[in-house]
Amino acid sequence: MLKSFFWRKEWALWAWGGIFLLVSVTWLQVYLTVLLNSWYGKFYDILQKANDIQAFWHSMIEFTYIAIPYIFIAMFAFYFAQHYSFRWRQAITFHYLPHWENSPHTIEGASQRIQQDTYEFAKSLESLGLGMFRAALTLIAFIPILWTLSSKVTLPYLDHIEGSLVWIALITSIGGILISYVVGIKLPGLEYNNQRVEAAYRKQLVYSEDDKAFANIPSLTELFTGLRTNYFRMFNHYSYFTLWSTLYSQVMIILPYLLMAPSLFTGVISLGIVTQTGNAFGKVNDSFSYLIDRWTDITKFISVVKRLNEFEKHLIHGIEPNHPNLVTTPKDYSV
Repeated sequence: MLKSFFWRKEWALWAWGGIFLLVSVTWLQVYLTVLLNSWYGKFYDILQKANDIQAFWHSMIEFTYIAIPYIFIAMFAFYFAQHYSFRWRQAITFHYLPHWENSPHTIEGASQRIQQDTYEFAKSLESLGLGMFRAALTLIAFIPILWTLSSKVTLPYLDHIEGSLVWIALITSIGGILISYVVGIKLPGLEYNNQRVEAAYRKQLVYSEDDKAFANIPSLTELFTGLRTNYFRMFNHYSYFTLWSTLYSQVMIILPYLLMAPSLFTGVISLGIVTQTGNAFGKVNDSFSYLIDRWTDITKFISVVKRLNEFEKHLIHGIEPNHPNLVTTPKDYSV
């Protein structure tokens, strides 16, 4: 999955040059978000005073100089990332095809693994990896900012702790990750089983399309029943996780403002500081909580990696994994 793209000469420019370009673009996006955070502080202070129209319009022009480059950079990053993940998929696909052609076995779900799983793997790894890198850069950029802003906010029982807001963001994120793990612990296995039963059901339908003799209603009913059971379990577990993740995200949005409200109402800090601090807290907490925000994507990615690892063990390395449905013959589906 990795060697076919990063260790092949024909893909070296795309693999290494592309990742360098994506990393550079991501750094630019984070840099512009830092500029925007600084702009928030000045802009909302101007709004609070409401007595300098010239400063207001000057601030709007400054915002334009930051926002327009950000928009075009984000558009380019999205466009290039799509091409990058497709090239990765292409490299994996043409690495698998010769091995599949020469394999003496009929491998259950091979078409799905080559057609769909390679796409999901390349797209998910590019997205998750780049997102993780962006989260790390955001932490590097915003932790010093939030640490400094923490000294301007009076927090009950936490005044003696330097960088109190940073520690609050870290602790709440760690707690959120632990709870997310408990709530979503069964999701990777359910995703894996879902793809397995989908593959069996899809293959039976394909055989039936080519030869009506395979259109065995009891067999199709049994396959669909297993599919339905797994989907219903997935619906339940995803509902639990969605309930938790939505609750967590909403609490984290309001938390910094609850903490800063006493300082604002007593005149210790201005509206600009509140807005700037709230935005910085959100960036730090979102980066710390990256795993929570992308938990469902990570779950699906884990199931894809598991399927492709099984596929590679049998197809390329000649090792038959302990999976009852991986190697089979068409007649098994007409029973």
